[in-house]
Amino acid sequence: MRERPGPRWTAFAFLLSVSLAAGYAARAADAEVTITATRIPEPVDQIPASVTTVSGAELRARDSSDMASALSLVSGVEAPAGGDAGPSSSVPSFWGLHEFDAFLLVMDQVPWGGAFNPAITTLNLNDVERIEVLKGAAPVMYGATSFVGVVHVLHYPAGEATDEASVALGNYGSVRGAAAFALPRWGDYRQSFAADGERLGFADGREKLADGRLLYRGALDLGAGQLRVDANLSIVRDVPPSPVIRAGSALNTLTPINANFNPADAALDEDKYQLALAYTRPTAWGTWETLASFSRSHVDDVRAFLHSDLSGAADTQNQNRLILDDYFDTHLANDLGPWSLLVGADLLYGYGRQVTRNGNSAYTVPLDGSVVPPPTTQLPVNEVGYVADKRLFAGQYAQLDWKPDARWDLLLGLRLNETGEDKLASDLTLPPFTPAGQYTAGSDSRNVTRPTETAGVSYRVFREAKDELVVYADFRNAFKPAALDFGPDFQPAVLLPETAKSYEAGVKGVAADGQLTWQAEVFRLDFTNLVVATQSGFLTNAAGERLRGFELEGRYAVTRDLALAANYAWHDAHFTQYQFFDAGTGNYVDVGGNQLPLSPRQLAAAAVLYQPAQGLNSTLVATYVGRRFLDEENLAPVGGYTRLDATLGCRFGHYELDVEGTNLTNQRPAVSASEFGSESFYLLNARTLWLRLAYRMR
Repeated sequence: MRERPGPRWTAFAFLLSVSLAAGYAARAADAEVTITATRIPEPVDQIPASVTTVSGAELRARDSSDMASALSLVSGVEAPAGGDAGPSSSVPSFWGLHEFDAFLLVMDQVPWGGAFNPAITTLNLNDVERIEVLKGAAPVMYGATSFVGVVHVLHYPAGEATDEASVALGNYGSVRGAAAFALPRWGDYRQSFAADGERLGFADGREKLADGRLLYRGALDLGAGQLRVDANLSIVRDVPPSPVIRAGSALNTLTPINANFNPADAALDEDKYQLALAYTRPTAWGTWETLASFSRSHVDDVRAFLHSDLSGAADTQNQNRLILDDYFDTHLANDLGPWSLLVGADLLYGYGRQVTRNGNSAYTVPLDGSVVPPPTTQLPVNEVGYVADKRLFAGQYAQLDWKPDARWDLLLGLRLNETGEDKLASDLTLPPFTPAGQYTAGSDSRNVTRPTETAGVSYRVFREAKDELVVYADFRNAFKPAALDFGPDFQPAVLLPETAKSYEAGVKGVAADGQLTWQAEVFRLDFTNLVVATQSGFLTNAAGERLRGFELEGRYAVTRDLALAANYAWHDAHFTQYQFFDAGTGNYVDVGGNQLPLSPRQLAAAAVLYQPAQGLNSTLVATYVGRRFLDEENLAPVGGYTRLDATLGCRFGHYELDVEGTNLTNQRPAVSASEFGSESFYLLNARTLWLRLAYRMR
């Protein structure tokens, strides 16, 4: 095993003792507004759904530069860094489901990753105004894109910014810097610019993270409306780690924890360019808004995976990938007193093309990690794969929001989805992988037209001064075309869409004269047509899952400068049907009723945040992940663990100097599974320490 048993009950008691709170000392007096659930600015307390807002002030107070830290105080959400997409990425989970593609990532109203997978590696968390997290399927305005959650990152609008710059030095030779400023106005034209970059080292000396991002935002009052432009550039140059293989009921002890078995030229490199144009104007029928986004990504993916038999043999892959990702939306929002009607249409277009050169059993290395394998350019290629996939997801939608009085809010959404996918794949195998050269090609397509619906209602039980109590319930019927993982294997078929129905009920409120805000929810989601691997390695729709549980969170401002934070979630995520093929025994096993791999029953978090305008400041965040299993058969249990992150700094005038640490307990449990390496897992990053200097203009 690679982890020490977590102090489960000690950590759990500590987390609950801090009291009900979550997030950064936002006061109820500052009315929180969300646009993710409705596209129209709406008070969070009226939305019949679970919505959490993470302010940009909180992110900067905790120096959150990745999704793992940014979402650590959102109840029931995990987002450990790393995974198959490399050290710049993460694998978020909602409601106990650890699926990289089951949630929707949105940046400034644009689905980030579009018709393919969430593009976490190029997500920009610099100059963020707020992050909105919506639990459950995406609203009808975003189509067939997610089942369990939406993460919407919103940057400061053009002409506004944090107006600060920072630089930080860390262990393992790490360095990072960021800056964001509002630029001078040109008449009616407002603009702002943000840039950041980092180069991180890790306990694994070969693992590297190097990336940089630029964001330019402009806005111009044009006619009766406003024209907006966003331009994003993201450059990623990462060297991935090697996942650790499970042997029986635990992670193996033959490979050192920081061993890296990737080839010498291992890399996960990406260049992404994105341009978005939007125009909003009032009309006699309401506010009309049109948004168009265009992006292009080029990815080089070079790495290797050890065989699960721990023989030391490894399969290499050298992939070259092009992804085009376009988005168009136009909608009309009409406010008719107690009625608000949103009608519109959108289009997601994705095109992905990949050539992969595989070396099956390309080399054998000692398991102690003492040898750096040769680069793939010096290794034989015995399999060449090609895939071209075109996706077109269109839809027309309408959402009605009816408030008959100050207590009630009824939300109804209906969408007609029209999804189409065309896929071409080929596979050329060469000796010695096959006795003779063999070429196989196939194509497939699938068109689906079907509706999706949402319905929710909230009722304000009482309101007195700043305090209130609201109850709500909602239902969502969603589907999503099967994801394309761009793996090394030949998979010509276009699979059936995955489908889900979810039910949610909750209560939220404000107490203590506005100092305490809180919410709690219960949920159930039934998932069908789940994509799983067969004995031959091909993917098919053959499983079902049920997610259920409850989550609670809140906020409490002790004083203007001091906040306490905590949340708790209990999840029961299990298979309802799945004939799992056990490669060890060569038999199929019915795992219906078993807990999903890496899905803990209990999750909790707590924080103390002291952030005065001047002088000493400090934050302490503890997150607890409970007992879970590493396998579908639930024969490999692992104990819980607690992660501690902290900052200690001093603000003097326009400057701030901080000492920061993440994963101070230095535990290294398995936190995400590889979809490419059989029975392989990525570990929590080791302890990192930082010294940061920041300059704020205001």
